[in-house]
Amino acid sequence: MEFASVQGEAFLGAPMSVRRPLAPLPHAEPGMRIGLLGGSFNPPHAGHRHVSVEAIRRLGLDQVWWLVSPGNPLKSHDGLPSIEERMAAAIDVSAHPRIIVTGFEEALGSPYTAETLGTLKRRLPLVCFVWLMGADNLSQIHRWRQWQRIFASFPVAVLDRPGWRHRALASPAASLLRHRQLPETDARALALADPPAWTFLSIPLSSLSSTELRQQQSRRRHR
Repeated sequence: MEFASVQGEAFLGAPMSVRRPLAPLPHAEPGMRIGLLGGSFNPPHAGHRHVSVEAIRRLGLDQVWWLVSPGNPLKSHDGLPSIEERMAAAIDVSAHPRIIVTGFEEALGSPYTAETLGTLKRRLPLVCFVWLMGADNLSQIHRWRQWQRIFASFPVAVLDRPGWRHRALASPAASLLRHRQLPETDARALALADPPAWTFLSIPLSSLSSTELRQQQSRRRHR
């Protein structure tokens, strides 16, 4: 991919020729603790909901926002449904009053997480955001554009995934930021920690993945 909202702010700080209108954001009050779960959600599934509910419980969050991206810059966009279709499916799957689905990232003109988080930091400086990601992403986040800026923007909660714990905790990012890792027992303090700060959450594991679901759908279509 890669907020009391500021009233009257009209454009991002880009050159005049490429400035885009600011995308509307979900409502958030100063001091709220909000988790951010980004991805293409192609398709959204119960695993996304599971990690969101676990994050709300373990981190003491008020909400989790699902940031439905225009598309992952590290993956092909062939056959990617429209953002409107993926958002509608995400709303159906989330089915939780504290999970908010938003597609504001499409209007930013960038698919990179670091830039998305920078925008949120500028527009909602009094909200306590936490970036949520799976252990599989921690294992390779050092390949992401400006990945250290992600950790410098907001605290990060890494949620366990089947088969990924050891690779994630031995990853270049985890090794470099080992001294900034909070014990899992202090997870509820993460949202108020000064970044870079992160924790690894052991949760009941779900084997669901969007990739596997797409492969299953493809196999059914070609029978």
